[in-house]
Formats: sequence, structure tokens, C-alpha cells
Amino acid sequence: MNTIIWEKASAKEKAQALARPVPPHNAELLPKVSNILNEVKLRGDAAVCEFTLAFDGAAKNNMRVSQKEIDAAVSKIDPKLFAALKRAKANIEKFHKAQIPKTALVETMPGVKCALMWRPIETAGLYIPAGTAPLFSTLLMLAVPAQIAGCRNIVLCSPPQRTTGKIHPAILAAAKLCGVTDIFAVGGAQAIAAMAYGTRSIPKVDKIFGPGNVFVTLAKQLVSNDPLGAAIDMPAGPSEVLVIADAKADPAYAAADLLAQAEHDPTSQVIFVTTSPDMAKRVSAKIDTQLATLSRREIAQKALSNSRIIVVKNMDTALEVSNAYAPEHLIILQKDAAKFLPKVAHAGSVFLGPLTPEPAGDYASGTNHVLPTYGYARSYGGVSIFSFLKTMTAQSLSPEGLRKLGPSLVTMAEAEGLQGHANAVKVRMETAL
Repeated sequence: MNTIIWEKASAKEKAQALARPVPPHNAELLPKVSNILNEVKLRGDAAVCEFTLAFDGAAKNNMRVSQKEIDAAVSKIDPKLFAALKRAKANIEKFHKAQIPKTALVETMPGVKCALMWRPIETAGLYIPAGTAPLFSTLLMLAVPAQIAGCRNIVLCSPPQRTTGKIHPAILAAAKLCGVTDIFAVGGAQAIAAMAYGTRSIPKVDKIFGPGNVFVTLAKQLVSNDPLGAAIDMPAGPSEVLVIADAKADPAYAAADLLAQAEHDPTSQVIFVTTSPDMAKRVSAKIDTQLATLSRREIAQKALSNSRIIVVKNMDTALEVSNAYAPEHLIILQKDAAKFLPKVAHAGSVFLGPLTPEPAGDYASGTNHVLPTYGYARSYGGVSIFSFLKTMTAQSLSPEGLRKLGPSLVTMAEAEGLQGHANAVKVRMETAL
């Protein structure tokens, strides 16, 4: 990891230090992904099965996972893992139930009542990656708030394993725990296309949730721009973390937090910001030591080549750097970390104090780990119960309300040159008052 002394860096060098890895050029992927979407749109299940065989090496005449297979999955995983899934689900439920919003009812003036109500997305599509790692935790993060929000239908797609042709049993066990039964062994862009447009086997959904590789990400973007497609949760990029520490922090903690994200993907990025030049050296050494023990060290090593160590003069500057970067995950290792939270403007999720590792949020603290990446934390929040809800407003006017508000409505409509709007008000004022 390159080290940058922030106060000595030029504006250009600072911008380069906070630049994300350049994603694969969409111009190269666009024809491939567009072809997959179009083929699925035109030929449905047949195209999905062909792409599944080509990309995942699995022949799927029947993509739907049977209830028998779902039930059997629980017996195939370690009981300790199933117990951990239960604990995680309970915490996620508790945190997300606290988010349930209430109807807002306001009388804006005598006789004029307005309401804002919440309605669930009717059919939610969940995509659960399983390429280099089966992300069963993501299923909990999506299915639990979808159910709390009241989504009537939940459709789950996850790629089959090359070795078995079936979805990883831990993902199916998590699905059973959440009561999700519409499950399909389909991955990649073809899964996104199937959920967006619908096939004979896979229902069309209203909104698609979940992370994925570059093909999945581009497919989500394309279907969200198609009137016949589906909405998506948020733009996405590789996983990332920014860790802040002063001279008193434990360098082993910082190194472990950085490597926890680096092992996700070769295009992931980790940033370490410290007020201590000595801490920068100590953390760099700890990274080298811990990296050697990781099973995914080759992936982490590639991610580290995209990463930086930044030395700043004080904590205020450290937070300015963080806000400029807008990380998916922000870790503040100080014991008094909570006092800095009001100064955090842009981050997907914040981890406060030396005893709060990022995996707490990834798995079981209760917060959601589906978060904005690639700087989108400046304008997007992570998945929550609100992601599965939409607002609807209503208003009603009594005779008093029409009498008092009507003249203003007519004046504004006529000023905009919309006589039909004005007449809709006038006809009521002339006959009902």
C-alpha cells in the first residue's frame, strides 16, 4: 500500500489517492450483457437454461428449487452455523422492525387534510451471489426487511454450484429460516433478466435487490432504465472500507479490518487514514504478517495494490478525507469514537470503537450490510425497510376547504395557462358551495 502525507500532497495527488479502481469498461461488457437480456426477454426459460449451462456449467431443465431440497439443506450445514443464522436473523429483525414508519396525517388548513402512507413493494427479487463465496448473510439482510415491510411475493435467484449444479446449502438454509420458497438456481445477468422481465418459470418482480459481479451490476443498471424492466436497490461497485486510527490504536486491529475487505474481490479498495506516521508503518507491517495467513491472500494482495495509507495532521482532517471519499464502511478505532459521529457526513455504515469489527455489521449486529459503494454514499443510503416500501399520498377537501383553497387553485392554474385545471375547481365551487 502506498503511503501519502496528506498535507504535503498536491490537489491532484489527493484526488488520485482517493480515486477508486477504474471499473471494467461498459463499452466492452455492454454488448454481451445486452445480448443476454434480449435473449431472455425473447426466449424466456430456454435462454436462461442455455446461459446457465454456458456460464455455470450446470444443465437446468427445472430451475425451481424444490421444497424437499430446501428442507434437506438444513441437515447439510453445521448446526453451529444454523444457530448463528438464527441469532443474526433475530438481531436483523429487531433493528428493522424499529424502522416501521407511521402514516403522517396533517390538516394543512381548515378543511384540507393531507396524508402520507407507506405501501410495500408487491414483488421483490433477491439476488444472492455465490461465485467465490456463498453470501447467505446477504439473504438475511434482504429477506428479513422485505418480510417486515410486507412484500407479498419474494423471488430468490442464486447461481448453482459447478460441482453440484445446486444452490449452496447454507443459502437454502437461510432461505428456509426466512420462509422464502420461490427459489431458482440461476445466476448472473440471466437471473437479473429473468426477474426483470419474467419467464414461464420465474415471476417478474417490481424491484431487484442484491450485489453481484460486473455482469450482474451492469444488468441491473440496464433493466432499471427499461420501462419494461424493474427498479433496483442502488448502484453498486466493489466492496471498500476506510479505517481511521490515531497513535493509540492497535495496529493489528487496523490491519485485520483492512484485510477483511481486501479479501472480497481483486477490485476492492481499502484506505487507512492515521494521525501517526509511526502507526502507518506498524499497520503496514501487520498487514504483511496477517496477509500470509489468509486463504484468499491472492485476492487480497491484488486489492491492496488499489489501496492507500494516508497520514494526516489531526482527526478533523481524517474525517474530511473520509467524507471526501464517502466509504461503504467507515471504521473509527478510537475508544471515544462516538464523539466523532456527528462529523461523519458520507458513509454507508459506521463502526465505532476498537471492539467493533466490520464483520459485526456484515453478519449479525442487526444493521444491513447491503450498502452504497464507489462513492454513492454521498447520495444513497444502505438497504433498510424503506427500500422495500414506497410512499403514497392522499388529500381530501371539505366544503370549507374548497371554499378557502379554491380561489388560490384557480388563480395558479390560470397563471400557468391550464384552463382545464381551473375549470375542475370552478365547477365544484359553482355547484357544491
